[in-house]
Amino acid sequence: MKNKEKTSILFVCMGNICRSPTAEGIFRHMVEEKGLADLYELDSAGTHAYHVGSPPDHRALQAAESRGIDLSDLRGRQVTVADFDRFELVLAMDKDNLIMLQQLCPTASSDQLKLFLEFATGLDFDEVPDPYYGGTKGFEKVFDMLENASSGLIDFTQKNKSQS
Repeated sequence: MKNKEKTSILFVCMGNICRSPTAEGIFRHMVEEKGLADLYELDSAGTHAYHVGSPPDHRALQAAESRGIDLSDLRGRQVTVADFDRFELVLAMDKDNLIMLQQLCPTASSDQLKLFLEFATGLDFDEVPDPYYGGTKGFEKVFDMLENASSGLIDFTQKNKSQS
């Protein structure tokens, strides 16, 4: 059940070991730095069950650690229908995962689904590329995108809370 006191956000990618746990970790870190952590309930999940119970990819861990963010407590899980009742926002990293979420999502909850990069500024694209099959630089590039979108998401959620 959604918590009226907190903004609940679920970050979703395919396997929940690269993009979505990185997004969760970045967002968590940013709201902690701003003293807003108690205003959010955060989690991440994958549309596939490939990596349930696994920690984030070692390259995601390294990219985060190099920027002072710890992702070591995160473990992969698969998104469920119950997540649409639990979270106000369900944010997909790309259009393929958004389509999968739309197929799983109850019709009444469809307005909760968005692409995460909708909250980013100054980018010419709306999808976070999957860095899994690339090198370390891909993880760094993804990290920058997720940081940008996290900043915009904090602004968006804070503005919405103050208006309600």
